[in-house]
Amino acid sequence: MELRQIKYFIEVAKREHVTEAADALHVAQSAVSRQIFNLEEELGVDLFIREGRTVRLTRIGKVFLEHMEKAINVIDDARQEVIEYTDPKKGTIHIGFAASLASYILPTAIFYFRKQYPDVKFVLNQGTHSELLDWVKKGEINIALLGPLPQDQEKIKSTVLFTEDIVALLPSNHSLANRSSLKLIELRDESFVMFPKGFILHDVIMEGCLQRGFQPKISFEGKDLDAIKGLVSAGLGVTLIPEVTLVDCLPRATVKVPITEPSLKRSVGAIIPAERELLPTEKLFYQFIKDFFMRLEVYQN
Repeated sequence: MELRQIKYFIEVAKREHVTEAADALHVAQSAVSRQIFNLEEELGVDLFIREGRTVRLTRIGKVFLEHMEKAINVIDDARQEVIEYTDPKKGTIHIGFAASLASYILPTAIFYFRKQYPDVKFVLNQGTHSELLDWVKKGEINIALLGPLPQDQEKIKSTVLFTEDIVALLPSNHSLANRSSLKLIELRDESFVMFPKGFILHDVIMEGCLQRGFQPKISFEGKDLDAIKGLVSAGLGVTLIPEVTLVDCLPRATVKVPITEPSLKRSVGAIIPAERELLPTEKLFYQFIKDFFMRLEVYQN
């Protein structure tokens, strides 16, 4: 089994089309077909079901794909580690992040890190809470920033960077807008603007409201944090939102009001693989963010 065969196989499986895979690989279609045939001959199984110009993975083909993707990630990590070994201060960091950390936390961390290591490059991947966990487990990335941190996840190591408050974001003309704080139960009759099911912040808000004996009335749902803020700004509802997302960017015609009962918080941190070593440049960044947020928390306290 050759590395070239594996790469050809993965590309064909991804595109379900031999010609398109060949074009992406910049090789002849016949070369791709021949390598796939040789691979199937060596393994003694059909990896694809041929349907004219298109192909579909067989059941065993799907199993083989899962293992080969992991293998390629390990090979890529090894190659990158060799490159970075001579100078980890010039490597590339692939990092995943949640949308709620995109406007302030991640840019701030990268800014100060690159003041020390200006030659390090970043490849950023935004994803949902479950996607970030999956990417780290599969080896597609080795570091992700998210909140709240997952509990008791196999193959994942979590590190808390800081804990932050969940606050209410209200239209500035709202009857509660002038309050210095409010109880969550006081929002029971309000229309909420929220992330849809499947987003972790949706679960955080629902859990907080249900603990106070009511289910929020959802008027609008959105997958984009700025869109949710915009709907509140337009007076179309209220929302509960991590306070860090409002640093330096409180939307016009809105106010943030702390929630005192219950005190809603979330842990924000980094996850890394528990069973794989970080690459040298990743180790630099991982240690940096742990130290950076520890100093920041001490300073704020």
